[in-house]
Amino acid sequence: MLYISTRGSTSTRTAGMPFTEAVLTGLAADGGLLLPERFPNIGSDLAAWRRLSFTALAQRLFRLYADDVAAADMDAIIADAFAAFDHPSVVPITDLGEFQLLELFHGPTLSFKDVALQVLGRLFEHILGRSGGRLNIIGATSGDTGSAAIHGVRGRANISIFMLYPNGRVSPLQELQMTTVTDRNVHCLAIDGSFDDCQSIVKALFGDLAFKERHRLGAVNSMNWARVLAQMSYYAYAALQSPAPPTFAVPTGNFGNIFAGIAVREMGLPIRRFVLATNANDILARFFQTGIYRRGPVRHTISPSMDIQIASNFERFLYLRLGRDAERVKRFLASFAANGEAQLKDGKPIDDGIAAIAISEDETLATIRDVYRRHGYVLDPHTAVGVAAARQACTSESPICMAAAHPAKFPEPVAAATDGAGVVPHPTLEQLDSAVVRKTVLPADQGAVMEYVQAHAT
Repeated sequence: MLYISTRGSTSTRTAGMPFTEAVLTGLAADGGLLLPERFPNIGSDLAAWRRLSFTALAQRLFRLYADDVAAADMDAIIADAFAAFDHPSVVPITDLGEFQLLELFHGPTLSFKDVALQVLGRLFEHILGRSGGRLNIIGATSGDTGSAAIHGVRGRANISIFMLYPNGRVSPLQELQMTTVTDRNVHCLAIDGSFDDCQSIVKALFGDLAFKERHRLGAVNSMNWARVLAQMSYYAYAALQSPAPPTFAVPTGNFGNIFAGIAVREMGLPIRRFVLATNANDILARFFQTGIYRRGPVRHTISPSMDIQIASNFERFLYLRLGRDAERVKRFLASFAANGEAQLKDGKPIDDGIAAIAISEDETLATIRDVYRRHGYVLDPHTAVGVAAARQACTSESPICMAAAHPAKFPEPVAAATDGAGVVPHPTLEQLDSAVVRKTVLPADQGAVMEYVQAHAT
C-alpha cells in the first residue's frame, strides 16, 4: 500500500510512499495530506470481522494499510497500546435506548485521542528503533490531542515532542494533563493566540522543508494518516456490532474523527449516514449546508477541543469529493487562503450521507442536564454537542453517538448543567499536581517557535 498527497506531489518520486515513511513524514512535502492510493473493500470479510474483539479487528485493519511492518510486530504494537485502557472492551458501547454511546474515553488521558495516540507513540518508537533514526514531533492542540500525544511518547527513546496550544483557551484540567508531565523529552508551548494560530505555525514549520529535514520533524495531529487509521478501527467495530447499518453522530472541529468514519464507509462497511455536529465554531456545518467554506472568528466555548475555524482534515474529504483531482483541491484551498472562503459549484450534493448541525452553548448545557435527568448518565460538553445534533437529526432511529471524553475533565460545565450533582471525580485527574507545571509561553510567531525547537530538538 502506497500513500499519496491530496495536492498531487508526494515527494521527489512520482510514486507514493510506503506506510512507515508516511507515518514519519506526517505532512507531504507539497503541504498536502497523505491518503492511501486506494481503500481496500472488505465486503467479503464482514461476517468474519463481526466475530472479532476490538483489538483483533484493529490488528486486521492495520495489516491492510501497514504492509511494510511485519504483521507480528504490528499486532504486538496494537495489543500493547490497548492494554493501557481501563475497560476490557477498550471502546464499550452503552445503550441508553434513544441513542447509544461509543465510549472512547477509557485510555490514559480520558479522551478519544488515546485510541490513536497510544498506537502512534509505539509505532514511532518501533520505526525509529528499526532505522536508528530520531524524531522531533510538532503538534497543535485545542485540548485533548496534546495530553494524549504527550502520554503516547513521554520517555520514549529518540523522540521529543513540542506541543503548541492556545494560552488560556483549553480547560484547566486539559492543560494540567500536559504541563505536569516532567519527562525531559516533553515541551509544552503556550501560544498567545487561537488554536488556528497554533495549527498555522505547525503547518508552516512542516512547509519549511530545510527546517523539517534538519530537525526530523514528525506529526501527531490528525494530519498523520496513522491517527486516522487507528480511529477507523472503532467505526468498523461499532458498525459491525450493530444489527443494521448505523448512523454515527460525531462532534468534530478538525474533521479528523468524522473522516475516519468516512474512510471506513469507503471500505464498504455498512454505515447509514453521519451526523456532523459542531459548536458555535460552525464552519463545517455551514459548508455541508451551503457548499461555502467561509472562515469566521474563533469563539471560545465550553467544548474547547472544537474551537476551530480551519479544519485540517477537511482537505482529505475534499480530495475524495472532487474525484481525487489534486488540481481542483489546490484551487479551492488557494481561494480560501486568499479570500477567507471558497465554494463548491458543481451542482452536486456535498454528501448525501452527512447531515450537519451546529449546536449552541445553551443547547449543549441543556443536553447534559436532560440526559443526566433521564438516564443518570453524565456527558462531557463535546459529547453533548453530538447528542444534541443526533436528537435533531434522528427521529426514527437510535444513533451511535461518539463519547469523546470523560466528563470529569470538564467539571465546570457539568456542574453548571446538573447543579453540581453530575460532577464525578476521576483518580487520574485527582493525581495532577499544579506545583510541578512545566510550560513555556510564546507569541503566535513562527520564528519564535522555530528558535525554541532548534534550541531543544532531539
